Amino acid sequence: MSVLDRWREFRRTQREALRASNHPHRDAPSGSSAADALADMLPGLRMQPQGPGATAEASAAVDGAGQGTGASTPVGEGVDATGSEGAAVGTSTRYGMAGRPLNRQSPFYMGFVGALGVLAALLLWHTLGRLTTVVTILVISFFMTLTLNPVVETLTRRGVRRGGAVAIVFAGLVVVFALLGIVVVPPVITQGGQLVAQAPDWLDQVLKSRWVHNLDQHYGLVEKIQGEFKKRITDSSFLSSVFGGVLGVGAAVVTGIFQAFTVLVLTLFLLASLPRVKQAAYAVVPASRRPRVVSLSEEIMRRTGSYAIGQVAVATINAVCSWIMMTIVGIPYAAVLAVSVGFLGLVPMVGATLGASVVCLVAVFDEPRKMFIALAYYVIYQQIENYVVSPKIMQRTVSVPGAVTVVAALAGGTLLGVLGALLAIPVAAGLLLLYEEVLLPRQRRH
Repeated sequence: MSVLDRWREFRRTQREALRASNHPHRDAPSGSSAADALADMLPGLRMQPQGPGATAEASAAVDGAGQGTGASTPVGEGVDATGSEGAAVGTSTRYGMAGRPLNRQSPFYMGFVGALGVLAALLLWHTLGRLTTVVTILVISFFMTLTLNPVVETLTRRGVRRGGAVAIVFAGLVVVFALLGIVVVPPVITQGGQLVAQAPDWLDQVLKSRWVHNLDQHYGLVEKIQGEFKKRITDSSFLSSVFGGVLGVGAAVVTGIFQAFTVLVLTLFLLASLPRVKQAAYAVVPASRRPRVVSLSEEIMRRTGSYAIGQVAVATINAVCSWIMMTIVGIPYAAVLAVSVGFLGLVPMVGATLGASVVCLVAVFDEPRKMFIALAYYVIYQQIENYVVSPKIMQRTVSVPGAVTVVAALAGGTLLGVLGALLAIPVAAGLLLLYEEVLLPRQRRH
């Protein structure tokens, strides 16, 4: 059969379906009165008999109506039967013959349902756009939950109840963040105050330098800078933008603190109720596929949590060794730089290099010799970390090829920034597991 013949057959089927779905209804039988119709629709409002002979007449009328319609059931049962029969095609009801449902191959039906689907998709897209912050907080909380869950499982296997294990792990997390705050905040405040106090002296040294004097003699640099400064300081729009930026920074700091607190609270609740959450999610899967889905999901979550713990361990070792090196060499701001190196070490592939760059940049302003010592140290340490530390820690976590790691990190960083780079490798490991365990066996069978 050619394509043209198939099209003609399809059009003929559509016309027949349209004619069948649009046939006229037959009129309802007119043997019943208005009172009987009202009594059929509202049996509770059936009129009570009035007078001594009304009861017999009413019962006779009901019996006559039952015989006329061929029904001998009570009124309530008749209504139920009529309602159930009305759904069938071609069944006669009190309102006429029930026709066929709307033809689903009708162009109007298909276009209308398609338009509703497009509108629903647009509404969902705009809703997700407004919920970007909420979704981000939820993703971070779930990732932290998967990170801390192996520690909780280890404590529960040793006899600790899950509630107590969650409390111990969460208390340890709060203590770690408190110690980081104690280590970082006082030096930042002290050294920030020193920077503000020494800024005028540094500016005076710059203005008295020989190259600034040469530029001032030839181009009037100092006079132009002073004139621009006076112009800006008397400009109301510039002052408003500066104060607006300061207020914006303050609002961003407050928002960040609130979001961090929200992440911690949500992580606590998810960590305490993770078994129930997983059971509820697994219950949605059909029973025939549930064991397979459960095994794959558990393996993906295990790999994600193990990878996160391993990455934290590698970054912590890097931070501690960097602090020891900077303390011995005499590089300033050792504690703050060590914490920065640790946080940057969480970023896969480029985090350790970024941390080393920050340390070398601070060292070169203090003394160039210290920069060369730090650079030599990080070159040696990177080799030890890549070939000794990371393989020992990551041997039971994820196994992702190098090319996939690079592409995943670049894609995650482009989409979600630092958060995307952190989540890229666990997501890639999960997708690789699905590729090996689901897609390849299915392709081999076919």
